[in-house]
Amino acid sequence: MTIVDYDPAWPARYERRAAELRAILGERARLIEHIGSTSVPGLPAKPIIDIVVGIDDPDDEPAYLPDLEAAGYDLRVREPEHRCLRIEEPGEPVNLHCYPPDHVEVRRYLAFRDRLRASESDRDLYAATKRELAQREWRDINYYAEAKGPVIGEILTRAGWRD
Repeated sequence: MTIVDYDPAWPARYERRAAELRAILGERARLIEHIGSTSVPGLPAKPIIDIVVGIDDPDDEPAYLPDLEAAGYDLRVREPEHRCLRIEEPGEPVNLHCYPPDHVEVRRYLAFRDRLRASESDRDLYAATKRELAQREWRDINYYAEAKGPVIGEILTRAGWRD
């Protein structure tokens, strides 16, 4: 797994994708936010832009999924109230998470992002954790994500998050 230094081009990549998503989805996109490590200035990350889109009912796939697939997004994960899609363009991959706009996961993503943006010490802690974990061999990327869980929990607690 490759963790790279923060790239100041990431916000512009997000903005291009967000504009594209607004054009594709129109009012069906109740929320479009840049999440994940690429959304935090100064934070090293896997060079993949993560975006969350608020869709009233992600389980109603015919209402939006064909339009996203026509634009090149591939469905990767289907869970109740959540769809994850990916677009693989050379050098500019995007993970697109579709949830209801007020879903707990959306609120958690935004609380975590905002805390990292506001707290240099938490940003440094998370960066060090990511770099250390990225040195290990993982059978699956989900194990890496799970290993970050305790630190993410600590940071969310400091952000005032309550499960």
